[in-house]
Amino acid sequence: MSAKHFINDPTKLVDSALNSVTLTNPNVALDPDHKIVYRRPNDSHPPQVSIISGGGSGHEPSFASMVGPGMLSAAVAGTIFASPSAEQVRRAITSRVQTAEGILVVVMNYTGDVLNFGMAVEKARASGTRVEMVVVGDDVGVGRTKAGKVGRRGIAGTVLVLKIAGALAAQGRSLEEVSQVAKLTADNLVSVGASLEHVHVPGRDLTQEDKLELGEVEIGMGIHNEAGSGRGKMDLPELVKKMLSQLLDASDADRAFLNVNSNECVLLVNNLGGVSPLELGGITAEVVSQLRENWSIQPVRILAGTFMTSLNGLGFSISLLNVVNTNIGGPSMIELLDADSEVTGWSAPIKKTTWEAKNKAVLTENAEDSAQQAKPSGLKIDPQVATKALTTALQTVIAAEADITRYDTVVGDGDCGIGLKRGAEAILSHIDKQPLREDIVSSLASIVNVVENVMDGTSGALYAIFLNALVKGLHEQGPGDATPEVWAKALKHSCDALSKYTPARPGDRTLIDALYPYVETLGQTGDVKKAADASRKGAEGTKGMKASLGRTVYVGGSLYEEVPDPGAWGLACFFTGLAGQKPNEEGWESI
Repeated sequence: MSAKHFINDPTKLVDSALNSVTLTNPNVALDPDHKIVYRRPNDSHPPQVSIISGGGSGHEPSFASMVGPGMLSAAVAGTIFASPSAEQVRRAITSRVQTAEGILVVVMNYTGDVLNFGMAVEKARASGTRVEMVVVGDDVGVGRTKAGKVGRRGIAGTVLVLKIAGALAAQGRSLEEVSQVAKLTADNLVSVGASLEHVHVPGRDLTQEDKLELGEVEIGMGIHNEAGSGRGKMDLPELVKKMLSQLLDASDADRAFLNVNSNECVLLVNNLGGVSPLELGGITAEVVSQLRENWSIQPVRILAGTFMTSLNGLGFSISLLNVVNTNIGGPSMIELLDADSEVTGWSAPIKKTTWEAKNKAVLTENAEDSAQQAKPSGLKIDPQVATKALTTALQTVIAAEADITRYDTVVGDGDCGIGLKRGAEAILSHIDKQPLREDIVSSLASIVNVVENVMDGTSGALYAIFLNALVKGLHEQGPGDATPEVWAKALKHSCDALSKYTPARPGDRTLIDALYPYVETLGQTGDVKKAADASRKGAEGTKGMKASLGRTVYVGGSLYEEVPDPGAWGLACFFTGLAGQKPNEEGWESI
């Protein structure tokens, strides 16, 4: 677990975070003494049932960022992972929300929360305020046996209860109806989480007792660092399979809390705080795929994002909600989930009409239009000779991947070698399926499409621009034989085109330091081996050269003095292979 934080004082952290909610949502205000975020009074809003929730801090955006029109009326925060006091909750009930239409308190099933919120509810009732309380326990991770009388813990599925209840209250429904539907929603929820690591609470000593090993995952971990149901080393598909089994396997007597309706259910994939949006997308895709293929479930709504965290927990949770009849003669659960809200913590902006349209239309393209087509130029090569030379050049780049990656790890972000290798392998695969033809322009044009589709980043763009210009330059040289002189003129044309899009020139420590010497020497001598030697010398000359462009500019230290520019070296390896040479222990030798 990481013990690095920008704010290490837990009191200051909670107070400043609560204040930030009022900065990002003008609808809400803060009672700092009691850590209550509440809706600002507004005479234009008709009276409605007030909904209060809350719990320990560290679960943001739950609950403070869910205060606002269409969701919560107030949220009460404790310290990190600790319940707010009964007095804090009482203040929220009695002085921070409308009471005329009644109040619904929704709390997760943790002993401290249930007791403190419950105590405040009873005090309010004793004073004549109409208050109902719904306790949400959706976590199946622990199971009946271990949970005992305490029951299931509340985790991210609670957010669905808050959204549905909040939307219903906003429609002016009675306390009895809002409370009934909130309870019905809670009864139709199952959730389970998993994490790769426990979290560190700012201000606390760092302990390593429960540290998970590399590759190990804990299933059923709670949102306060509580232990789960088990650990193991497994990949994502196996993990998701186990999690869905805990949620859906009717034969598991310890966890079969709900028979999920395969015809209509809602899926919520929740980020526990430390998973990148990119990876959460991959997780969501895996969950949806397994639900469809293994359980014949196709959710009517799929929500994915950060709803309830465990600080920066490196994990996620899966929640499933059975969509059932609310029995109040009004909006359905789906309509309530889709209803508008003005809170920063609810990230589900897709409209009901969009979901229900089920639009499956896609744009298609003509196969002939999807790839660059080049008219025959009459510029001829020997396909066998060209294929052998190009294959050797690409294999030389692939063999150099480890060195290029090592160089780029020193002076960049470490992806240059992998990117070049990926491009080289794709071109080899392409020419194996579509052998080079006698007309070089037609063959090169098809290779350009491979580069554009496979190679990304700065180097991919540079190569794509260069090769597209090379196609044009070669076309202008035809018809005839593609001699070294012809190549030199076309390559010069490509260099000129490339210079329009990048300020890189020789001496800037880029691939240009290997490209220009090759083109210049080829033009002067017509000798591909001498041109390759010049390219290699240019690449070697980048050792110690201070960069003017690229990520190397931002890398400190003096390690750049010890390695060549990785892009220049990769290009030099290509040119050397093209000339029929390969590396050995002493340098390069002819093949």
